[in-house]
Amino acid sequence: MDALQAMLTRKSIKKYKPDPLPQELIDQIIQAGLNAPSGLNKQAPIIVAVTNKEVRDQLSKLNAGKDPFFRTDPFYGAPVVLVVLADKSVPTYVYDGSLVMENLQLAAHALGLGACWIHRAKETFETEEGKAILKSLGIEGEYEGIGNCILGYPDQDPDKKPRKENRVYYIK
Repeated sequence: MDALQAMLTRKSIKKYKPDPLPQELIDQIIQAGLNAPSGLNKQAPIIVAVTNKEVRDQLSKLNAGKDPFFRTDPFYGAPVVLVVLADKSVPTYVYDGSLVMENLQLAAHALGLGACWIHRAKETFETEEGKAILKSLGIEGEYEGIGNCILGYPDQDPDKKPRKENRVYYIK
């Protein structure tokens, strides 16, 4: 799939098969994320790749928090969570992390997998449990959660959402 086709056909998947993903596919998606552009090439974002079910489920509970919207798994059953965090000392860290998130989703789609951006990574890693996970990995410094990119084999084929019109203004 070429890049333009991936951008035009990507959909957010919110139902996954429980099947594990091959490590080679996860690694390809991560490489796409790590190659996203960043302000002044500071490369502030890092990725925590979670395939361990216990840790994945722990993150799911932390992510749900007290949000009444999520009475079930906010990761929609996806077996893989790629958490994007970024170094807050870099002025463009939120933008840089957002670019990583988009690259992860496009790469997953191009490889025939489902993906979706799940918010609340910031809140998750502000908790003591979230900070303990980072510390256990040796991640030090002021990192802020940007997003969770969930991955897996889709168990749905949702309709493409219509795009709003009249969102471009030309100056000629």
